[in-house]
Amino acid sequence: MPNAERRPFFLPKQFIACALLALSLSGCGTMKEMFSSWSFGSGNEDEIEPADVLAAKGMEAYRVGNYSDALKSFQGVIDRHPFSPQALLAELKAADCQYYSGKYAEAKELYKAFEERHPTNEAIPYVLFQLGMCDLSRSDRIDRDPTGARDAVQAFSRLLRVHPDSPYTKEAKARMLEAKEFIASHEYFVAVFYVRTKKYEQASHRLKYLLATHPDAAVAAKAKELLAKLEAGQPPKWGLEKWLPDWQLPDWGWGKKDEVFEQTGKEAESSAQ
Repeated sequence: MPNAERRPFFLPKQFIACALLALSLSGCGTMKEMFSSWSFGSGNEDEIEPADVLAAKGMEAYRVGNYSDALKSFQGVIDRHPFSPQALLAELKAADCQYYSGKYAEAKELYKAFEERHPTNEAIPYVLFQLGMCDLSRSDRIDRDPTGARDAVQAFSRLLRVHPDSPYTKEAKARMLEAKEFIASHEYFVAVFYVRTKKYEQASHRLKYLLATHPDAAVAAKAKELLAKLEAGQPPKWGLEKWLPDWQLPDWGWGKKDEVFEQTGKEAESSAQ
């Protein structure tokens, strides 16, 4: 799928409020942080920055799209202050940094780790949505493996099943439909390839499977027409390009993704009030 600027979704206000409260904590550090800040040896080692300072630096870099520096700060919180109030925020934002840097496999692992460690946290609906987006973002061309789109359908389905009233429900449904259209177009593309190589039986099998599993797909009409020709023993010989799938995304697709991200984020914030 074409690349486009990605704008972060808004997290629920309760989660943000807790995170900001954690960042505002001051005074004496914990005994663990006291010992971690002592230097042993030559005395020339860099002083370890407190968790709240690292988290604040991370959020500042994150807000301006400097995901590389933000990730370093969040990772510093995770590595040096794993039991601090800021650690939970750092775990989630580290995953976001990887996602918005286009490193979807790395982001997926971090989102999964967050879910495993904090299964009841109020940010879990957002995490489940982002898991689906990591998978969907791997689906860039219909002539390639559609595993990412299939995984995205499963991820969005789980979100809708477990959290049907979350602020991400509307967008999850749209993205799941997008993933299904991608899968259907892939199946059709493979069928056309079989026709081009005169493997008509395999082509018919693919088309029947497509129509059985995705009867409402945008490419279904073309699939029916091509299948009818194959069953009539009249496979197209010339101008086969016209039979290639014209994969057009709906209005809520990548062409308007920035608007969708912004609007869904506003709805999430409003719903959490």
